[in-house]
This record gives sequence, structure tokens and C-alpha cells, in this order.
Amino acid sequence: MRIRRLPTVVVALAAAASLVACGGQREPSGSGAEAGGRLTIATGNTTGVYYQLGGALASVISQKMSGYRATASETGASVQNIQGLVGGNYDIAFSLGDTAADAVKGENSFQSKQDVVALTRLYNNYTQVAVRTSANINSIADLKGKRVSTGSPNSGTEVIARRLLEAAGLDPAKDVTAQRLGLPESVDAMKSGSIDALVWSGGLPTGGITDLTTSLGKGVKLLPIADLLPKMTEKYGSVYSEAPIPATTYKQPADVATIVVPNVLLVRKDMKDELAEQLTKTLYENLDALVAVNAAAKGITKENATKTDPVPLHPGAQKALDALK
Repeated sequence: MRIRRLPTVVVALAAAASLVACGGQREPSGSGAEAGGRLTIATGNTTGVYYQLGGALASVISQKMSGYRATASETGASVQNIQGLVGGNYDIAFSLGDTAADAVKGENSFQSKQDVVALTRLYNNYTQVAVRTSANINSIADLKGKRVSTGSPNSGTEVIARRLLEAAGLDPAKDVTAQRLGLPESVDAMKSGSIDALVWSGGLPTGGITDLTTSLGKGVKLLPIADLLPKMTEKYGSVYSEAPIPATTYKQPADVATIVVPNVLLVRKDMKDELAEQLTKTLYENLDALVAVNAAAKGITKENATKTDPVPLHPGAQKALDALK
């Protein structure tokens, strides 16, 4: 671990109190979990689940891991998170499983194989395509000629949005007017009518989508997209699967069949085994704190924890997860 300045974007709850309790910040020495130090977590957009759970995880680490102070940073999400993790800007990163798979293979958004490994599999992300009812959009193919937010630049949402458009036979660069907006900006643009649709990949519920469906009511609907799953799996493998967005999640008239992808929590391959083990153990011993922040964390289970293929598990995380069984 290296000494770094604390990011100013988000400071984990109770971090300061934790420092007082442990008698002050010890500088990291690279000796693993016993050294203490600062840990930075790359999350996502402010109204997304990564951001909420990242803040909760930072708080748990600061409170439960003696000598450590963790902070959660707002980011553009998956691709940016992995780039920052490899570049040394972050110590821990949330990522979609498909983006993480690209990273370890050196494909698509990544020109070479990235030295990242997983601490654990997390909950599933649901692809949520919201459209203005007045735009006469009933399928992804109907997005042709429409104004569509495809997510933040270098985000996992952007990766999935482009793949969905291609699976529907559309050219993301030519057939839609793509707006590369974060979720808060996408929701505002939907409300103002400056875009016709948005694509979002996130846990359930996502605060920004709740805001949108509550504000616009019947003026917005979620699009079923599971019909595109065969083409997605044919090209990208079993990382994608089908699941419903329950009607009660956003007070929709019926369940919405969509495509889901698991999330993973990533670190660099060179993280000390002791630290990786302690981080993983701390997460699972304090899952209730994450669930209290967002119900999506209920999807983080010991049964699925090791299912991170093709992303390898960190040896320290493997040790912690083996002890939990």
C-alpha cells in the first residue's frame, strides 16, 4: 500500500470517529493487514447502488478494522474503476462482472490484460431501460432515431447499453442520438423531456430510478428486454442471465423481464494476502450494515461468493471465504 491524499469527494460515515477510537492514523507500511492505513473505494454515480454500498463498506472498514480509514469515491463506475484501480488511484473497486471479465482477458474496453482479482461476488445488477411513454418505444429496436442516455463514459452501463443496441441490430454510433450521461443527469433529462430513454445497470432499488418513476408516474415505463438475452449470451457467454424486475420495486403495473449481470468487488493482484482476507471477512461479518443502506445487498451471499469466474479470487479472499463455509 502507498500513502495517498484522501479524496475530497466522499468521506465515509464515522471515519473520523473511528480514527479517534483507534488512537490516530498509522501510515501504511506494506506489511498487510497489521500495518493500517488509508483505503479508497471506487464506487459509481451518486444516485446508484455502488455509491450507497461503497459508503457503507467504507464506514464498516473504518469502524471494524483497527488502524484503517476507508473512503468511498464517486466515479463513472466499472471501466473507470478498473482503470483507476490498476493505476493506483483506488484500493478497492466495484465492477460489473462482464466489464471485469473483459479486464482480465484484455478485451473490448481494455487493450491488455489487467492485474485485478476479486474479493467476492456481490449482488446482481439489473439492466433497467426507462422510456418516456409518449416516445412510442416498446423494444430496444424502437430506440432507432431516439435520444438515449447510454450511461457515464467508461461505465459498465455504457458497455451493456452498446451491447443491447447491437443485439437489436442497431449501430450505437449511428442509429441513436447517444447521450453519455450519469444517472442523476439522465433522470433530469428524462424529466425535462430532452431525452427519450435511458439505460441503467444497477441493483434494486436504484434511488435515481425510484425518483424518475415516482416523479413521472405513467409518463415513464420500464422496457422488457429479455428477448435479447440469446444474442447476448451467444456473443458474450453466460455472464448474462434473465430475471424480473418485480412490479413492486418501482410501482409498475407488472414485472419487467430483463437481463442481469453479477457484480464483483475487485482489488489489485498485489494486495497483501492478510489485508484481502481481513477485508473479505469484515464485509461478510457486517452484511447487515450494507443491507440497511440498500436492499440490493441482500443478494450478497456466502453461497455465491466464490463464483467470480473468469475473474480469479485473491488467495486471501479465498481463505476468508473458505472459513465462512
